[in-house]
Formats: sequence, C-alpha cells, structure tokens
Amino acid sequence: MQARSALFDLYGDYLRARGSRAPVSALVRLLTPLDIAAPAVRTAVSRMVRQGWLHPLRLASGPGYVLTPKAARRLDEAAARVYRTGRGGWDGRFDMILLGESASRREVTRLTYLGYGSLSEQVWVAPRASEEVETLLRSAGVGFERFSATHTAGSDSITGRAWDLGRIGRSYEEFVASLQPVVKAVTPRSTDEEAYAARFRLVHAWRSIVLDDPQLPAALLPSGWPGVKAASFFDKHATRLRPAADRHVERALRGVRVGFSES
Repeated sequence: MQARSALFDLYGDYLRARGSRAPVSALVRLLTPLDIAAPAVRTAVSRMVRQGWLHPLRLASGPGYVLTPKAARRLDEAAARVYRTGRGGWDGRFDMILLGESASRREVTRLTYLGYGSLSEQVWVAPRASEEVETLLRSAGVGFERFSATHTAGSDSITGRAWDLGRIGRSYEEFVASLQPVVKAVTPRSTDEEAYAARFRLVHAWRSIVLDDPQLPAALLPSGWPGVKAASFFDKHATRLRPAADRHVERALRGVRVGFSES
C-alpha cells in the first residue's frame, strides 16, 4: 500500500467526518499499523500539498493538514460509490458521447471513472447519464455530441464491447478470497488497532475495485455476477469492524481537533 493512496483513504473514510483535518503526528500514528513509515507519510503529504489536495494548518498540537475543497469533493464522490453497494434500475437507454477528436489520457480516465465505456476512440456509452460529463469535456476543450439511444437488438454486444466484465468479475472474486482471512482474523479478543488495520485494508482494496466498476444495472450484468457476493461481504465486515476502528482513530486524534488557525 502506497502512502499517498493510504492518506486519501484515511481522509476519506475517517477524517472527512472529523473536520477533514489532522496533525501530522496523528497521520503518522494512523498509518503505522499499515506498515507505512513516518518518512513516507511526510513525503506523501508534501506531494499532496503541491498537487492541491491538502492545505497546511497550525493546530493546537502542532503542524497539521486539512483537505482542500477540491479534495473534499473528490473524496465525497468516491465515498458515494464505495458505500452505494446496491444497483439501481435501468430504463433501457444508453447515454452516448461522440467525441469530435481524440481525448487526452486524463479525459479518458475521467470518462471511465464516471461509468462510461468505450466502443471506439470516439464513441463512449453509459447506462446512466452523468451530470459531470459535459462540464468535463468542455473544460478540456474536447468537442462532442451527445445522444440518448436504445439498442433495439439487445444490449449484450454493447456491454461486452464497452466494458471488460470478465476482468472486473475476477477482481471481485479475488477481493473476497484475499480479504477473507484478513477480516476473519479479527475476533472479539482483537485490539482496536488490529480491527482498524484490517478494516483499512478491506476498504482500500474495495475502493480500488468499485472505482473501476461502471456500476451497471442488474439488467446488463451476467447471471451470478461476483460483485453481488463481494458487496455483501464488504458491507458485513466494514460494518462489523467500524466501532473498534473508530475508537482507534479517536484515540489518535483526541484533544487535537480544536483550537486551530491557518498558517
């Protein structure tokens, strides 16, 4: 686990609800159970400040960092996908984006994040229209046309071309297989720190999968979709381990969330 991605997870899953700020000493303490050393934490924090994700603060207990508005928005978007494990219905229509020119790698990555799949370099589809896609493409200066379309001959060929469901399904199966021993090792006799570390690894692994999943409605998924079992597994253990994990975080932050001023 890289320090930078772990910091995003820490802020998104625990610190966002606690003022979005923490002293650097607490960041170090909270990443130590994940085998991330203090120098790596400080290096990652500095990088995130330069990239506009964190802003330095002077806390009562010493130097600290708060999420920038940009980071808070991005983490809220991710959290909505991480914890929205149910799949909604579908009206049978695809949102289709026809790019007038090849988009950059950044725009392609963002389209994928928004749930769009590629039929070609210029043609992208999604089962639900995103409110963000037009803003994204216009701000990038990418010309496009947009359509709402029904595939009258059936949708299997569309989903099979636009998304690699086989790869995503295998990722869900591997997630359950690899995380099951991690969470099952936490029993009522385990410490809060052990529960926190296990839950952190669970959420970290789950986040990497669901942010790569277009979250297709059930009507477009193959029968026996592995994501259903994986979502149930995640919900069960993320909920079970949360109280102990929260206690560990609160101890690390106790007495340091008041009396701050911007540096």
